[in-house]
Amino acid sequence: MKLMMFAKGNGVALGLVDGDTVVDVGAVDAALPTSLLAVIEAGPSALGAVKAAAAKAPASARHALASVKPVLPIARPPKFVCVGLNYLEHAKEGGHPPPTYPSFFPRFPTSLVADGAPVIRPKASIQLDFECELTIVVGKGGRHIPESRALEHVFGYTIFNDVSVRDYQRKTSQWTPGKNFDGTGPLGPVVVTADELPAGASGLAIMTRVNGETMQSSNTSDMIFSTARIIATLSEFMTLEAGDLIATGTPSGVAHARKPPAWMKAGDMVEIEIERIGKLRNPIVDEA
Repeated sequence: MKLMMFAKGNGVALGLVDGDTVVDVGAVDAALPTSLLAVIEAGPSALGAVKAAAAKAPASARHALASVKPVLPIARPPKFVCVGLNYLEHAKEGGHPPPTYPSFFPRFPTSLVADGAPVIRPKASIQLDFECELTIVVGKGGRHIPESRALEHVFGYTIFNDVSVRDYQRKTSQWTPGKNFDGTGPLGPVVVTADELPAGASGLAIMTRVNGETMQSSNTSDMIFSTARIIATLSEFMTLEAGDLIATGTPSGVAHARKPPAWMKAGDMVEIEIERIGKLRNPIVDEA
């Protein structure tokens, strides 16, 4: 299934994407969960109920996909953890040795923006970079999760653009500042349930385009640390919760490694695409 959140009146609604239409789940059955996070927290039975409701949706509960305005699939995830340097060629282009343990850093909700919303190039820097990333949506929480059982804890996958302000990222050995400027974290628009994709979402083409030009092109099978390994490693030191998001790192081709650097600027359109999940598109604007 493909699920999304979209704007509805003065609020938001849960949608199930069916081809080129979106079923307004709440318009079919008001007793169903009203958010994607609520579906995840309620467990498999809720997901089954959403699917069943969508199957009998009347025309009045269906909208053209192109006509709805996406909002963040999970606006305030319990945790949003990112993995750095998880593709070998990307580690090399940044002058880093191949990692033997994942580099983790947080993303905060104030940095996140929905599909179609502007990415803000801050006044503080012109070094605005793109990073296409497969993102895990945790379905079942836990601690000390063995790698062999880790994929049982995955609800689905979405798309993230880990837009980075590079000079701020490099001010210290901790990357948090450069990864958390307001309006620099495009996410969504859909979450695809794990059963619709290969195990661990491995083997999927992943790419970035800026103004239609391909800047990054790789495959999720090239990740150094797999989905299962990442989940197991995180759960060694923290309790994962339903609705947590985990961005799994970016491949090579980022702006800072190009000569000259291909920093994004106002007027650019950045598009992230992951095979069998979809596209995430955002314009770049300067901070007012």
